[in-house]
Amino acid sequence: MSDDTSLRAPQDASRIAMGEDYEVRYWTNKFGVSRERLQEAVDAAGNSAAAVEAYLRR
Repeated sequence: MSDDTSLRAPQDASRIAMGEDYEVRYWTNKFGVSRERLQEAVDAAGNSAAAVEAYLRR
């Protein structure tokens, strides 16, 4: 089953899907970072939202 792109938040809020534009918009707004900074965090910490948040808070 594919994600419903009409939703504001991702269906699985524990993971960040960088391949989905609406999810990238959600996470960049939530964390207050650019797409590039979010990608850097995902590359460093993995796609777990909690791990990315912890990485960005450092």
